[in-house]
Amino acid sequence: MNKLFLTLSFLMGVVVLASNYLVQYPINYYGLNEILTYGAFSYPVAFLITDLANRFYGKIIAKKIVYIGFAIGVSFTLFFSTNFTDLISVRIAIGSGTAFIFAQLLDIHIFDKLRKKKWFIAPLTSSLIGSTFDTFLFFSISFYGTGISWITLSLGDLAVKILVAVIMLIPFRIFIGSLKPA
Repeated sequence: MNKLFLTLSFLMGVVVLASNYLVQYPINYYGLNEILTYGAFSYPVAFLITDLANRFYGKIIAKKIVYIGFAIGVSFTLFFSTNFTDLISVRIAIGSGTAFIFAQLLDIHIFDKLRKKKWFIAPLTSSLIGSTFDTFLFFSISFYGTGISWITLSLGDLAVKILVAVIMLIPFRIFIGSLKPA
């Protein structure tokens, strides 16, 4: 199997695990604890991985990478960072898996439809739409009815994801310039 394919699959799992762990911790500086968690900074990398896979291999292989990354990430999350005696921790695992798979598949579909446009249109549009869908699905499943201000957390999270999605265009451009796309 191709080394890049395996690397992207493994990295996807690591990003999911890291994000699921980090989302449990609000940023306690500058009054951001009510609107932002550390997971907002790591999760957008999943969209970079998906978009690179889609560009290099096409949507069928990109979906396989998402499924493998999903399996690795959810397995690691359940094993390493889910406290089964804490309902919120379990809800985070469920919310993460649900939001991840739907948002990544949506990202792949949108990217594929826009792939022939200028180089930045497909990754930016698919990441922004996928991130929005992921954010609100994840936070509503994970925190609705818990007393945690999930709407403000999701808005802060989404703002960072949008910023990181724009920044991720730089490595995306560098990588697509170095390999031949599908």
